[in-house]
Amino acid sequence: MNEAVPKAAAVLAAAAATATPCPPIRDLFADGDIDAAYEVQRLHTERVLAAGHRLVGRKIGLTSPAVQRQLGVDRPDFGALFSDMALGHEGTVPAGRLLQPKVEAEIALILGADLPGPDCSVADVRAATAFLAPALEIVDSRIADWDITIVDTVADNASSGMFVLGDAREAIDDVEPADVEMQLHRGTELVSRGTGRDCLGDPLNAAAWLATTLARRGEPLRAGDIVLTGALGPMVPAAPGDVFTARISGLGEVTISFGGVA
Repeated sequence: MNEAVPKAAAVLAAAAATATPCPPIRDLFADGDIDAAYEVQRLHTERVLAAGHRLVGRKIGLTSPAVQRQLGVDRPDFGALFSDMALGHEGTVPAGRLLQPKVEAEIALILGADLPGPDCSVADVRAATAFLAPALEIVDSRIADWDITIVDTVADNASSGMFVLGDAREAIDDVEPADVEMQLHRGTELVSRGTGRDCLGDPLNAAAWLATTLARRGEPLRAGDIVLTGALGPMVPAAPGDVFTARISGLGEVTISFGGVA
């Protein structure tokens, strides 16, 4: 193992434990060493599982051109979703739980079948998807001031924080993911908008990329997994006291609040 991998993992773990963002970790690695960054992510996954939490799915990041521009990266990535990251619709993010939270609206897939093949197609994803749900991902970064490259965000579990699914569960035959329209409000203010086509042209394209990537790594998606397919519009910073509601055509709405006093 690259000796920088456990060092980077320790730096990120300390930032999370102390609620103190750390400097970027990219300088520990050769330029663009994404494989090493995913090794850092793997150590994080092992630590979370050893603490008694469950792996409940995966998230795809950096699928929206708007978000790629915001972060200065040019390709998607993925991270792990754990049981302690999930909140219910209209739930509250505990004050102090996250360091630098931002909110983005997405389509979630709930799989009804495994996706084990090394070359998964959109048709494969359709066949394996039991339901669609509206979702909010609360992304976070252990890196100070979100000063990240793709190496930093991959190592940092794709800048994961928490997530919430709306109550709706729609069959994929009833909603075409590429055609949905999304509006995200902070209180009554419209703060982000987009469509399904803003997510790699179609959220199912993103899911097929993820399924293929994970299968080739020997970590295939399984029945019951939740897949957050990626942002449908720009992410928005969150502050204590904020309430966000995303409305996604055909899927309904999902709401999250942030604890504390605005």
